[in-house]
Amino acid sequence: MKLPRSVRARLAERLISSLDEDNEIEQAWAAEASRRYQADLTGDEVMSPFEDVMAAIRKEFSL
Repeated sequence: MKLPRSVRARLAERLISSLDEDNEIEQAWAAEASRRYQADLTGDEVMSPFEDVMAAIRKEFSL
């Protein structure tokens, strides 16, 4: 408790994040989302509208 407030805040943040077992997964998804966003912006990948993707899934699995 004798540490400066800013140091305690950083320590608390690191302790809380260490409890999050999915942190690596979240970071991987964030990186993938960023990659896809950039690919869409540059036109490197063609994105399909959500409705079209869901229609194809429903057709494929007879839903």
